[in-house]
Amino acid sequence: MEDFKKYIKSYRDFPTKGIVFRDVLGLLQENEIFSDLISKMSSTKIITDAQAIISIDARGFIFGSAISFAISKPMIVARKKGKLPGDLVNKNYKLEYGNNSLDVQKEALIRYDSFAIVDDVLATGGTANCVKGILQENDKNVTGLAVVLEIQELGGRVKFSLPVTSQVKY
Repeated sequence: MEDFKKYIKSYRDFPTKGIVFRDVLGLLQENEIFSDLISKMSSTKIITDAQAIISIDARGFIFGSAISFAISKPMIVARKKGKLPGDLVNKNYKLEYGNNSLDVQKEALIRYDSFAIVDDVLATGGTANCVKGILQENDKNVTGLAVVLEIQELGGRVKFSLPVTSQVKY
């Protein structure tokens, strides 16, 4: 089993003072490591029980699309406001360092009943809960959240209230 942590860099005071940004992009620079990570994430019950993957803007797209490809399941996206065309569902949420909102195309939700949420990092849980809210408000089942990295001290897992899998914990 590979130690994914050694490929993750930490940046203090980014994007604002007091935040330690955990950069998971180093995992992409090693083909075998990235492949192993996607294999581990793809084999979780959260992923296998879902009809579709919903990935969160922007680094979540990297991991979600790789998982989607690996297991031949469709992927839709939750994007930051103003980035998607068409008829949208929008929801606001709070971050550990501000506020934001996400959009999902309504037509992308129609064909599937159950979704696994995929993102790079679980911190406070605001982003994941935003997507969960969008899905549940549209009568969709959420099988859980699959992330690369979880920052445990911020308590996002407790706030999420559905199954969570993470490959790295800080």
